[in-house]
Amino acid sequence: MSRKAALTAIYQTLQQVFGDSGWWPADTPLEVMLGAVLTQNTAWTNVEKAIVNLKTKNLLTFAALQTLDLAELAELIRPAGFFRVKALRLKALLAWLNESCAGNIELLSNCDTDELRQELLNIKGVGPETADAILLYALHRPVFVVDEYTRRIFSRHGMAPQEIDYHELQSLFTDALPEDVKMFREYHAYIVSVAKKWCKRHKPDCLNCPLRPFLDQDFYE
Repeated sequence: MSRKAALTAIYQTLQQVFGDSGWWPADTPLEVMLGAVLTQNTAWTNVEKAIVNLKTKNLLTFAALQTLDLAELAELIRPAGFFRVKALRLKALLAWLNESCAGNIELLSNCDTDELRQELLNIKGVGPETADAILLYALHRPVFVVDEYTRRIFSRHGMAPQEIDYHELQSLFTDALPEDVKMFREYHAYIVSVAKKWCKRHKPDCLNCPLRPFLDQDFYE
């Protein structure tokens, strides 16, 4: 089976298992952006608590966050962990939004994807995964997001070495799949779900994993 065929077959298999993932859960592009920063090094359940804190105080708007004191912001996002560092990162993101589009995210729709990605990467605390999550889920760009879950699953299936870097792993998918925002979103969500439920770091449940049939495939034919 070719790499392209294998990646497509894996997607179709997971689509039958999970259906529509509904990921990323957010009401606005700004909320997605905040979540992409807050989810760094923490579980999504902790991010949800931080988001709720902001929503409860009606602070989940660009204008409100712009004027919010750094210390108060840090306290509100405390559930997400590393809250002082993440508060600084959020403020840096907001400063970029102010400079690039005066807080009107819709205006970014006319910007080139590669240029946007580079600008995001220039923001302190925004790495490739965070930048690509913002591009895919908030700005609707066909950019495939990979993470440690992706590396774990596909190295175990013999499709990528464990030490593969972010961009090489990303290219594994983008070179084989059509540029489709919905597909990229769903694929990423499916990978996260598989990693959490079956392909765990310790004691993976390969017997019950829907991707078990692919363990015996030669993906490099």
